[in-house]
Amino acid sequence: MLHSLVSPFMGEFMGTMVMILLGDGVVAGVLLKRSKAEGAGWLTITTAWGVAVFAGIVTSTAWGSSDAHLNPAITVAAAIISGDTHKLAIYIPAQILGAMAGALIVWVLYLPHWSLTEDADAKLGCFCTIPAVRKLSANLAAELIGAFVLFLVISAILSKALAPAGLALGLAPFLVGFLVWGIGMSLGGVTGYAINPARDFGPRLVHALLPIAGKRDADWGYAWVPILGPILGAALAATFIRIFA
Repeated sequence: MLHSLVSPFMGEFMGTMVMILLGDGVVAGVLLKRSKAEGAGWLTITTAWGVAVFAGIVTSTAWGSSDAHLNPAITVAAAIISGDTHKLAIYIPAQILGAMAGALIVWVLYLPHWSLTEDADAKLGCFCTIPAVRKLSANLAAELIGAFVLFLVISAILSKALAPAGLALGLAPFLVGFLVWGIGMSLGGVTGYAINPARDFGPRLVHALLPIAGKRDADWGYAWVPILGPILGAALAATFIRIFA
């Protein structure tokens, strides 16, 4: 029965769900009152997000996605590189739904803590990104640059120039997780580094729908930034690679 569920759609869904569960889970642990991780800080968040990406990739692969993108921006960029667009309609819905499922589990996991936390921005931040300084042009540029670096370096990790015979089995997910950790530490302080439209949009929608005690609005006026920025950044990286590599 389990084998019959394994598919590219399920792979992207399950992998993204695990990634968001661990990623949004650490943010909730750091920001929500009376959590044992309360106040643990940025290093804790970025480290756990790197692990979350690693866990999501290996889960996605085990459940049937040979690509384990977990990110619509990566899916779009891969389509630009390959010229094959048929995976867009399979992967992107799965990624968004998986992100929503992961965010829903985070809400359940921390259920007693929402009412104990007075800061409505902190509650929103457990689900989606909030810029440190709200300046939409700069925020868009930050998301673009982060996603550009993400796809550029992932392409290098998977290239034959790095490993002519291919990477050792299981090494690529570890390296990508390590990369996301580095992006978070180096570039993430500006916007909270969505670098992934599904990671931001899916949980933001869940925040809007759930009966979270004392929540604020979902800030839809900003929501387009972590959608458009990563897509543009990854697409630019893919175009750059196609032209010059």
